[in-house]
Amino acid sequence: MDNENEQSGTSGDGRGDETIIPATPSDDDYVREADAQSDIEASEGGEAFAVDDDQGEVFTEEDPIQLFRNWLALAGRHEVNDPNAMALATVDRAGMPNVRMVLLKDVGTRGFTFYSSAESVKGLELEGTPKAALCFHWKSIRRQVRVRGTVEALSAEESDEYFASRSRGSQLGAVASFQSRVLDERETLERRIEDYDAIYKNRDIPRPDNWHGFLIQPVEIEFWVNRPYRLHDRKQFTLGKGGGWKSVNLYP
Repeated sequence: MDNENEQSGTSGDGRGDETIIPATPSDDDYVREADAQSDIEASEGGEAFAVDDDQGEVFTEEDPIQLFRNWLALAGRHEVNDPNAMALATVDRAGMPNVRMVLLKDVGTRGFTFYSSAESVKGLELEGTPKAALCFHWKSIRRQVRVRGTVEALSAEESDEYFASRSRGSQLGAVASFQSRVLDERETLERRIEDYDAIYKNRDIPRPDNWHGFLIQPVEIEFWVNRPYRLHDRKQFTLGKGGGWKSVNLYP
């Protein structure tokens, strides 16, 4: 019975064919999707989107960092919020993976930067295995970027500069929170924030020693563009031994 429900898409609780998993798109669904993306294309002055049979060239750069910056700027004009949100994947010492959403705070020739507590789960896992993967997925423009690379801590000077730019509330949160540890009740956290707010009243809040930036230095970046019937466009860049990027197209 369980296998039958799984194959038919039913919920298994007597409600017939109701399910929280969307059905496989039909031809009509793909047409509606193309129409919606055409509206975005028009708003961008004709920039090509991978939504119809007349797919234009979207991999317009041979520099993957610049291509990423172009796509991020485009996503920033269409995403509801946080176009810089990215899934960060790490592994523990046993090889068990972890993934969570964090915010990209800088991107350039060195790589991709985010900030967090070094004593959080992600911080400890990156200390043990300084490698990570990122995934950006922008539903509004139907594009995705995946990144893999090595990780190193940013300097104290760079971390200080960014921490000073944060709102006071965010600074207090970083000081007061034992990130990823067990919290008995929210009131405990709120009391800690109040206590530190009083301690640093009329004073700058210093960056905690265990809070800093992380730099993902990419060795592989893949760009993905949605196309009908799952026939997506993919382009993969890999970093060569000499420091240059090489690119290939991939089957969907």
